[in-house]
Amino acid sequence: MARLLDEFKTTLAPKLQEQLGVANKMLVPRLQKIVINMAFGIVEKDVQKQLVDDLAKITGQKPMLCKARKSIANFKLREGMIVGAKVTLRGARMFEFADRLINSALPRIRDFHGVPKRGFDGRGNYTLGLKEHSIFPELVDTTVAVDDGMDITFVTSAADDNGARKLLEILGMPFIGR
Repeated sequence: MARLLDEFKTTLAPKLQEQLGVANKMLVPRLQKIVINMAFGIVEKDVQKQLVDDLAKITGQKPMLCKARKSIANFKLREGMIVGAKVTLRGARMFEFADRLINSALPRIRDFHGVPKRGFDGRGNYTLGLKEHSIFPELVDTTVAVDDGMDITFVTSAADDNGARKLLEILGMPFIGR
């Protein structure tokens, strides 16, 4: 079992229930899934394969390839061309990824002071954008062909941003200006 998942079930969920003042423990906000999206646009096949392999190493799961929905001549884009990849994590893998992101990847960013609070969408979800994916410890020994960014979305069961922010704070997400 993932360390963060075990810790959440035993100590963090009751603490969060007390903080939010929720009487029923089933109403405590929980992480439902984490979606990692990497849009790499139009690149060569070998660079595209390397980026997809990097995403698979980071998440421990095979990415789903995203194709262009329509052709745009000005961008030299044809319908059906692969322009990105995404991974949806749930369960133990989700908590393992969140643990690695919060405790080892984010502190490796140069001049890191925390993540902004403005990434909430009003419905209890939080999206975080990273400019480079080479901050993950799984990619230390490999050479990164193109240092592309990614979007990481935390989907929670919270009804509002306050509950989601408290959930992510209790999991260890370092927000700027607590």
